[in-house]
Amino acid sequence: MNKKKIINDPIYGFITIHHDIVFDCIQLPEFQRLRRIKQLGLTHLVYPGALHTRFQHVIGAMHLMDMALKNLRGKGIEISVEEEIGALLAILLHDIGHGPFSHSLEHSILTDVHHEHISSALMQQINVKMEGKLDLAIEIFEDRYPRKFFHQLVSSQLDMDRLDYLRRDSFYTGVSEGTVGIERIIQMLNVRDNHLIVDQKGIYSVEKFLMARRFMYWQVYLHKTSIAADTMLLSILRRAKYLISKDVQLFASPFLSFFLTNNFRTEDLQRADVIENFCNLDDNEIISAIKVWQYAEDKTLSELCKMIINRNLFKIAVADEAITLEEVSQQKSFVATKLGISLEDADYFVVTGKLSNNTYSADGDSLKIGMKEGGLKELSETSEIYNLSQVNKPHIKYFITSLK
Repeated sequence: MNKKKIINDPIYGFITIHHDIVFDCIQLPEFQRLRRIKQLGLTHLVYPGALHTRFQHVIGAMHLMDMALKNLRGKGIEISVEEEIGALLAILLHDIGHGPFSHSLEHSILTDVHHEHISSALMQQINVKMEGKLDLAIEIFEDRYPRKFFHQLVSSQLDMDRLDYLRRDSFYTGVSEGTVGIERIIQMLNVRDNHLIVDQKGIYSVEKFLMARRFMYWQVYLHKTSIAADTMLLSILRRAKYLISKDVQLFASPFLSFFLTNNFRTEDLQRADVIENFCNLDDNEIISAIKVWQYAEDKTLSELCKMIINRNLFKIAVADEAITLEEVSQQKSFVATKLGISLEDADYFVVTGKLSNNTYSADGDSLKIGMKEGGLKELSETSEIYNLSQVNKPHIKYFITSLK
């Protein structure tokens, strides 16, 4: 069977799959599930075009990895065929652990389990199927491979994951501020002492990338209406889990019911039934349940589900200062009176939280610039447009939700 396939991508045009093992991984049910998980969760309720999937994103990120490896080889960096395949598989499978609605439900389906841990568990499971052919990919993904630049291409402050999702999310939302010169940035990548660096003449392109990322966070990822929708989704699942714990019978697929009736943690990822049920979860499971729960006897659950299905979203207020207990109490009283529910149940409608947007962090895995004279400098020391050290700390905002 010819496995050298070509995928027509709206962002990059034709993407070629060069290796049989890559095609085999794409064909796996665990990977095909990503077609049924939207990249931006409920953001389409703000930007109607944002209906693209995790599948599209990881295929695009793999394409950028292929471009980056070719560029590095052109600069004299030795990369074996085995390392090339390992890096392509690592970026291809880096998001395989995302659950329904991506980040929105990351800590709801499983308790405090990051999608990276699920990705690692799934990659290990796939590796068994593939008779150990993913060994190097897993080493790269988990940052255990000595040549660190491979992991940095998968996960760092300037990786192929971020380059793709900024361009792709900008395209599908129509928010042009997220458009970055991906090709230029990739051409400026280099390797020094087995670590990824950026050539000095690429500084301006990197600065634009960082600012584009900042704008996209405030305008898309942390858009207050999108946050309101995500908060509603979390409240719905929290209420459903509570009712089920009280022996209330609620409709759910067997896969969703498995997680609603149990609290699993990171250590439970070793269990075959947890992984199997997780791989059967996608956006459709959640939406189907919510459509039925509109007619639940429980007024709190019913109201929340009707609101999200009909896009009657929470009112949300965003402030620079932390929300006071008095504000929370006032909003709870308002909601309880308006809906005729208890103050305790009003908790599901009045939710507080904080939003964090960090343009750049010089801590840990900072970006290094390869200077023309041969030395290395940290990016914040070389930026000429603005002082990166001034935006090194996250910009925090606080929010509270209520009814309109």
